Amino acid sequence: MPRHFLTGEELSAAELHALLDRALALKAAPLAARPLEGRTVALLFEHPSTRTRTSMEAGVHELGGHPMVLRANELQLTRGESIRDTALVFSRHAAAIGLRTGSEERLRELAAHAEVPVVNLLSPGHHPCQALADLMTMREAFGDLEGRVLAYVGDGNNVARSLAILGTLAGLELRVAAPAGYQLPEPHGALLTDDPAEAAAGADALYTDVWVSMSDDEAQAASRRELLAPYRLDEALLARASDRAVVLHCLPAHPGEEITEGVLYGERSAVWDQAENRLHAQKALLELLLGAYGE
Repeated sequence: MPRHFLTGEELSAAELHALLDRALALKAAPLAARPLEGRTVALLFEHPSTRTRTSMEAGVHELGGHPMVLRANELQLTRGESIRDTALVFSRHAAAIGLRTGSEERLRELAAHAEVPVVNLLSPGHHPCQALADLMTMREAFGDLEGRVLAYVGDGNNVARSLAILGTLAGLELRVAAPAGYQLPEPHGALLTDDPAEAAAGADALYTDVWVSMSDDEAQAASRRELLAPYRLDEALLARASDRAVVLHCLPAHPGEEITEGVLYGERSAVWDQAENRLHAQKALLELLLGAYGE
């Protein structure tokens, strides 16, 4: 049976730490391994993408493979072909399949029928590839993750969930501060609070994400901005964290909304390292799923 990566819960703690070690090694020597030589990875995008698209495409190439980038409107899916049949066809042409989707159901159906590993490149409930890059960035900043505190403030969304799942697996103390109605339904090992100052106190990293998505109408957007305004990652909130704390944001950012411009572009921002580390973490993930290295 193929090994999939849909939520991050598929990994053991040992595998996660080995993956992060491997990602750091690949960052130091990007062309040291070519396990995808002569092979193809299918990358299916239902939505626009910047970091996921560029990091996966570059990563597959650096591993020696061909990134076959596909959009849903280019496939027979738009004419009624089933996810099951699509999975079976992709499995005959690709060593692995990545999917960025607006449907957890489609992701799970693809994985159920694929005969090769399926990677979640973003779904409504999870963004595990992003969390791998976030953990790698903290490893670079602090060396060891055990006992470090990561505070996420704002909308308790797919990014927050993946941080809770993978962060606690890595040994972090995860705190998620969000208002009622925007908090994670389940903690997944994280401490849930509605107080951003409490979450930020002494933290090693402060993290936020956008408040408004493309699917929100103007009324929804205005309501979300009002409710989430106390959760802005600004200089005052950063001052409550550790003196060595770094700032994280999965991007795209809206300076002046969920984060101030001064914090986003300030000297304590690790956001651009974080964006680069998508490349290295995902390369290590592909190697693991395809059996290029073990624990």
